[in-house]
Amino acid sequence: MIEVTKSGLRGVLLIKPSVFEDFRGQYVETYNEKEYCEAGIDVKFIQDDISVSTKHVLRGIHGDGDTWKLISCFHGCFYLVVINWDKASPQFGKWESFTLSDRNRLQVLVPPKFGNGHLVLSETAIFHYKQTTYYDRAGQFTLLWNDPALKIWWPVNHPIVSRRDGGTDGV
Repeated sequence: MIEVTKSGLRGVLLIKPSVFEDFRGQYVETYNEKEYCEAGIDVKFIQDDISVSTKHVLRGIHGDGDTWKLISCFHGCFYLVVINWDKASPQFGKWESFTLSDRNRLQVLVPPKFGNGHLVLSETAIFHYKQTTYYDRAGQFTLLWNDPALKIWWPVNHPIVSRRDGGTDGV
């Protein structure tokens, strides 16, 4: 059975999925529609994606107005930042961070109008997310990871970023 905890950001949930462990290793059920619905997570996921990155790569902060994301770490460890970017919300601009890894198996549910970005802390990491819409880069917003107005704390000062995430257009 999954364990669901509310975070400090309204709508963002921290989830501990079912894990079976014995002398052979682990068996992890990363998603079970029935269990998630019974826990109040009644969203229909239609696409799964992964990104594989090396240490100190920072991806994001990206989001859009329509997509729910269920984020997990399949391999390694990363620092995840989620920020409320709903201008109608009293929590607009507030952010929270989580450490997800292949050891703690935590997941984070991110609602629409929230952005997320992650920084790889291990030698490599596999970032996985299920989403409720098909990927549409043109419909996304991008926030600068180091925007002084956001006051986001990151574990490293000089991450490896793409042109898009560094403030210039590109991949």
